[in-house]
Amino acid sequence: MTTSLRIAYLPLTDSAVLAVAREKGFAEEEGIALDLVRTVSWATLRDRLIFGQVQAAHMLAPLAIAVTLGLSQQPAPLAAPYKLNVNGNMLVMAREFAQALEPDVLARLNDPLGTAHDFAAAIGLWKRKPVIGVVHRFSSHAIMLRYWLASAGVDPDRDVLLRVVPPSLTVEAMRAGEIDGFIAGEPWGSAAVDAGLAEAVAIGERIWRRGVEKILAFRTPWLEENPQAVDALIRALVRSAAWCDDPANHEALAHLLSQPHFVDQPADLIQRALSGRITARADMPPVDMPDFMLFSREATPFPWRSQALWLYSQLVRWKMVEHTPENAAKAGSVFRPDIFRRALAESNVPIPGASMKVEGAVASPLAVGSKRGELTLGPDRFFDGRVFDPERIEDFLGSF
Repeated sequence: MTTSLRIAYLPLTDSAVLAVAREKGFAEEEGIALDLVRTVSWATLRDRLIFGQVQAAHMLAPLAIAVTLGLSQQPAPLAAPYKLNVNGNMLVMAREFAQALEPDVLARLNDPLGTAHDFAAAIGLWKRKPVIGVVHRFSSHAIMLRYWLASAGVDPDRDVLLRVVPPSLTVEAMRAGEIDGFIAGEPWGSAAVDAGLAEAVAIGERIWRRGVEKILAFRTPWLEENPQAVDALIRALVRSAAWCDDPANHEALAHLLSQPHFVDQPADLIQRALSGRITARADMPPVDMPDFMLFSREATPFPWRSQALWLYSQLVRWKMVEHTPENAAKAGSVFRPDIFRRALAESNVPIPGASMKVEGAVASPLAVGSKRGELTLGPDRFFDGRVFDPERIEDFLGSF
């Protein structure tokens, strides 16, 4: 028996696991017929999920939390039993703006704290209050941008203008002079660099080493009413993610995603994020960022509840939601490690034994407890050295 599932996605490199699950037959082998629905904006994708036009969505992690907390136009309980990737975004700014920053681009990317202070100084030299494109108010990128700017004393609600621009329209918005830069998932930052419009200023992987990006979101009632379909899809995605993370497949994956019905950008542009070879300025050779985007290794798909709570803490910090025990419980409940474990109970996939951890505490590869097989977590440090204990949210917020 085959189950048909419609899943909405945006044309981004981090939609890879869904594309491969369908095109390489992993979904079909689990009895799932995937219908992938290409969508232009996150607002449209959100509405398609909430109003039942699709059963699941490739979604910004903070957006799922915001919808569940009632911060979006149509509140709805959402559940994320699977993370599609970590990292994969890049802040690019107009080349004229970047001239005020560290000229050694590799040093610039490897020192986010120093670059944040350079950026703060550059704001005063710019011809206007810098206009920075973000793909959605409740995007991982926007939250990381705020966190990064604030480390240098920049108030993201006062000192810059954050303008919402769908990912695929960011390059044209720069070309038209509507924005001075943007932060978005790949390949759009690379496309702006290649067009000579921008330089890389910061990358998500250096702000939060294993920062949450896209998740697979369901409406909670549908998830609970269709356990067999959900579990089958998760099993297919785990296999797809392993295929995507294998360097031997990166060239083929880039060509697959370059097709018009997926990302519709040149394969060599897409491959940069997959291989971690990032062109930060059009006139220079690529720089190595081997963990630029992860799909499978180090338990990337596992939905740590502590990561949902870190995102929630940032919504509280920027006064988007009030901190209450009820809101914290709602936010943490969006990520569903219980469903992930259930789906893979009969597999040999290593799964973390805990559902929460202290975020930012792993400085080097760390072996952790797993019910089967060996599991090593990679560094998850924040660029400013902070750690987030999900049991002590008030203390964390007070530290700012």
